[in-house]
Amino acid sequence: MNQQASGAEAGIASELWQVLARHRLRIGAALVLLLAAKLATVAVPLLLKRIIDTFQGGPAGDFPHTLPLTLPVLLLAGYAVLRFSSTLFNELRDLLFSRVTLDAVSGYAQRTFAHLHALGPHFHARRSLGSLLPDIDRGTSGIAFLLGVALFTIVPTLVEIGLVLAIMLRAYEAGFAAIILLTFLVYAGFTLVFTARRVVYQRRVNKLDSNAKGRLADSLINYDTVKYFTNEALEAQRFAAIMDEWRAAGAGNQRALFALHVGQSALIGVGVAAIMLLAGQAVLRGRMSVGDLVLINAYALQVCLPLNALGFVYREARDAWVNAERLFALLRERPETVDPPDAPPLRAGPGEVVFERVGFAYEAGRPTLVDVDLRIAPGTTLAVVGRSGSGKSTLARLLLRYYAPGSGRILVDGQDIGRAQAGSVRRAIGVVPQETALFNDSIGNNIAYGRPGCSREEVIAACRAAHVHDMIAALPDGYDTQVGERGAKLSGGERQRIAIARTILKDPCILVFDEATSALDAVSEHAITEELNRLARDRTTLVVAHRLSTIVHAHQIVVMDRGQILEQGSHAELLARAGAYARLWSLQQRIEKESAQQQQPLR
Repeated sequence: MNQQASGAEAGIASELWQVLARHRLRIGAALVLLLAAKLATVAVPLLLKRIIDTFQGGPAGDFPHTLPLTLPVLLLAGYAVLRFSSTLFNELRDLLFSRVTLDAVSGYAQRTFAHLHALGPHFHARRSLGSLLPDIDRGTSGIAFLLGVALFTIVPTLVEIGLVLAIMLRAYEAGFAAIILLTFLVYAGFTLVFTARRVVYQRRVNKLDSNAKGRLADSLINYDTVKYFTNEALEAQRFAAIMDEWRAAGAGNQRALFALHVGQSALIGVGVAAIMLLAGQAVLRGRMSVGDLVLINAYALQVCLPLNALGFVYREARDAWVNAERLFALLRERPETVDPPDAPPLRAGPGEVVFERVGFAYEAGRPTLVDVDLRIAPGTTLAVVGRSGSGKSTLARLLLRYYAPGSGRILVDGQDIGRAQAGSVRRAIGVVPQETALFNDSIGNNIAYGRPGCSREEVIAACRAAHVHDMIAALPDGYDTQVGERGAKLSGGERQRIAIARTILKDPCILVFDEATSALDAVSEHAITEELNRLARDRTTLVVAHRLSTIVHAHQIVVMDRGQILEQGSHAELLARAGAYARLWSLQQRIEKESAQQQQPLR
């Protein structure tokens, strides 16, 4: 476990170093400004000592009345310039380096966004969207903090301490430098030990924070279900339980932070007191002037205050490192399917689809498909029916390359899709799913998503073909009507018609209807089925169906059970065999007849 953690930390350090290497010229200029700012900062106490000694008349304390009046003015002006220069150089440094951090944050955000889309359904099924978002947000912020801290807080603080120690060793007794060095070493050791203890609390706080946001998002997404069962109080209770854990972890984290802060402040206080006692004795014995006392006091504060800041920064850097760990762990997730090296794009053709002895299992030991052989001739429709869990929808997922077959292969126009670019395979396929999820955008933009860059006229033409134009035109805002989160402002039938228009606009050679009408009422199902049949005309179509009445016109019907094909043929051929399909057809017809009789009004 420790080796894994060390490897992960080395990986993060390597990634950050690569970011810095890409901006080495800008960083070099920023370091020059940093050094100039530190030199100005260290020079300020030296000039202040000179000013005080000048006004006092030197170490003897006699003010030199013969001294030119211009000298104090120049010294004071120089003091002001040095103060301003330190601030100016720091601001210029930050301005120059901001491009590095902005590029890094933007780059990692874009990389993570693209990576999440590259990951397959298995990953997204086990990760909550609500917990992913805070991990990404904290991770990118942590990267920006680490980049800035490494160069512009830790390094300059160490440089400043080194300069001060050199000046103290050269101009004053070794005891002053020894106290500063000892304070620094004890402070650093204390900070390392206590910060390492606190990291455990920070990781737990982050995990619970992500869990809380995940629970919040999941509950709000399922708002209707909560209302159906009047479980608002239960949801509040579950969320409160997570927040109680978060509060307890946060309290432990704060106690560790309190111990760290108090210990750091105590060490700095002891160090400053020791330095001032030694300096005070030297002044009383006449070995140093008041200017020297002021200089030593300024340097003591100049070292100890950055030292305190260094402790704060190190603590925050550890927190940022923990946050970055989650983001880099996310980026290390591997997709279920990856394009082979130099994979060619799928060549467009008539759209023949062949499954050759395809086997697949979502979990080891539980096969979903077993040696499935299927052929969908170009321009024909093949429907797949069967009980839930028989493997119907898995055929569609494998054709879309969401997963790779465990055995066998799938061919489109004679090309193994496992050896082709996944994007090109999906571009050749249009999908109308059971539940159409729309973006929280306008109707027009949702339909145009089928072919980015298309014109409004092409969108309208697709809607006319899908017989949905009149419905959209009747809305107050027409094609600019906002559909709400996941299309919640539209009915199920309206969402399905928009999905059909979007697929028409895409104009694929292969279609997949994955139980596209099973969630609709009988009237809507009939109307949508007619639209789907028109869309499927002269296209190769795979239909995953639940209601047999919607697929009676399919050229071929496949009956599946436990991942295997039981029967295959046309509607008439399968009825004539009096097998599994005929029994299923008879059962559905009887259920539909009884349902129709129950709905007739009483006379």
